[in-house]
Amino acid sequence: MNKIYFEDIVIEHIVKPSLKNSSITIKSFDEILLKTPKVSKQYIENLLQKKYKWIQKQRTKLQLHKPKKVNLEDEVLIFGEIYSIDSQEAIILREKLQKLQSYTQKNILKCYDDFYKEYAKMYLPSLMEKYVTLMQLNYSEIKFRKMKRRWGSCSSKKVITLNTKLMQIQKELIPYVIVHELAHLVHMNHSKKFHLLVESHLPNAKQLRQKLKTTYLDD
Repeated sequence: MNKIYFEDIVIEHIVKPSLKNSSITIKSFDEILLKTPKVSKQYIENLLQKKYKWIQKQRTKLQLHKPKKVNLEDEVLIFGEIYSIDSQEAIILREKLQKLQSYTQKNILKCYDDFYKEYAKMYLPSLMEKYVTLMQLNYSEIKFRKMKRRWGSCSSKKVITLNTKLMQIQKELIPYVIVHELAHLVHMNHSKKFHLLVESHLPNAKQLRQKLKTTYLDD
């Protein structure tokens, strides 16, 4: 693997003679990968010149949608904004951290997870009831847990589970997740009828779904 310095970017270059075509992958703002068969320096320069604007556009997107991170013990992410651990918004978390007898990474992370779960239990049920009334639907139970790959789920027994990490994202996106899961009470799939039901209650559902997908974990 070689490094290529082009304009203001650094590119990792991998040569694979078996390749038929060249490809550029933007892994992160500072990690760009170029794969090519054995080609000349002039070919690479021409390719990068041609793709330069596209590369910069993708880098900008990644920078804009870069997930916010917090310094454990000092900050907390709530509704897309970072708050100091000393703020009123973080009082529950602060109390949990103060009770710790051992400040290991595992224990600190558990405090954060417990905080988000408690916050979710306080915030989400009333929002859920709002859309249950609007959509004239009923669920059997609501659960809260941290999930890696999904914002929520709806079982055939009408049990709706919501990801406690919803407390970290922008408030405007949360109704989409709730309406999405409630719509599964009617359609247990992602058919056209399902999407029409979601959009009948959230006209901007497509935009919210796209923002959720590009900014945070995939739903």
